[in-house]
Amino acid sequence: MTAARTGSVTPDLTIGVVGPHDLVERVMLMGHGPTPVPSRLVAAAYRDEQEAADKVVRLGTGVDVCLFASPVPYDFARKAGVLTMPATFVPLNGAALQGALLRAALDDRFDPARVSIDVLGRAEVEEAYAEISLGTDQVHLREEAAGPGTLAAFHERLWRRGATTVAMTCVHATAERLEMAGVPTIRVRPTGAAIRGSLQTAALLGAHHRLEESQLVVVLVDVPTLRETPRRVTPRYWRDELKLALHRVLLQEAHRMNASVWPLDDHSYLVIATRGSVTATTEGFRTPPFVERVREELGLAIEVGIGMGRTAHEAESHARAALARSQSSQRAQGFALDRDGRALVPAPRTPPRTQPQAKPKGLEILARLADKLGDQEQPLIVDAENAGKMLGVTPRTARRLLRTLVEEGLAWPLPPNRTPQPGRPRQLYRLIVEKLGPKATT
Repeated sequence: MTAARTGSVTPDLTIGVVGPHDLVERVMLMGHGPTPVPSRLVAAAYRDEQEAADKVVRLGTGVDVCLFASPVPYDFARKAGVLTMPATFVPLNGAALQGALLRAALDDRFDPARVSIDVLGRAEVEEAYAEISLGTDQVHLREEAAGPGTLAAFHERLWRRGATTVAMTCVHATAERLEMAGVPTIRVRPTGAAIRGSLQTAALLGAHHRLEESQLVVVLVDVPTLRETPRRVTPRYWRDELKLALHRVLLQEAHRMNASVWPLDDHSYLVIATRGSVTATTEGFRTPPFVERVREELGLAIEVGIGMGRTAHEAESHARAALARSQSSQRAQGFALDRDGRALVPAPRTPPRTQPQAKPKGLEILARLADKLGDQEQPLIVDAENAGKMLGVTPRTARRLLRTLVEEGLAWPLPPNRTPQPGRPRQLYRLIVEKLGPKATT
């Protein structure tokens, strides 16, 4: 259910209003009254306060901020851990309690000095009574939030003992239970001023969140293989084809996050995005972007640094600092720095290894392959099947070993070989035998 004025432009900011039906309707009407809040309101009404968490989950990412009709549903949602967006509530302040006390004073059956009150804090209750020159000696208060049944039992027990003349509750479901049990009940409702103020607060919270989500983010992508391989020993057209293939993959991934990509130099790229789009594609800055896709498509290991800042220059500086961190550490986290230059996600502690795992030595594998291929004038090129035969392993193992060589800068993945035959094209690798030293190249 949405409320938008006919013929008006629906604002981008969306506020989810959570509460009982009558209060939600009241908030919705005030939100689009004579002085409307510049936002779109979405109603999420319930019959029982304990449904508040489920209503928030159903709203999901469709809203920028949640406005609860009272502190009670806000407290249920907060304790349930479902508040993933900014949230606030309409306060039941002194004016709301004084309004309930005035209604009690106008009824001859009730004595405002002998009542039971739930949810509200003792300090605000005593302040409200002091302002109307009433004492609180016979006022029974339960400050702790609880389920509607528990609160109803609190009020009913006092009333049946004759300790109170009326129950004052902030909880819609509790009021319904008390009325069914025959207990005189007055609901503490928020004032119009409190609702209007809370709508403005919610709009400000949502706008601030939007501004934070639209903050400029600079992503630097560096390719160690391109950086470490000397140009004089690698044919230029191979480098150009691989750069084109890499640029194509980066563009496809950047399109998913509404970002732009530019090559910086022979071995790095600049990506401009927003914090919201990067957050969505990196699981909240827990996994670096582009890395897995490039590894799967091209067999390349890349390094990524993300930076934010108050200016584009500052964001790029932070991105370079983050890239330096990722180049000097094997840990995946800590690759993003916020506008103050601090890591967005602290890197987890690496548990100590009891027994180091034996890894195949890249230079030894490269030497064995070079020895099998013999001296050739042309660069040494292999695929997984041929490498497996030469090393005496399965093609799957050979493919893993070749990727290890790529990660260590000892091999060069070439663009996939397109053939008319159906099936997956062969992935060729150029062995960089120059890394073996002068003896291997003479």
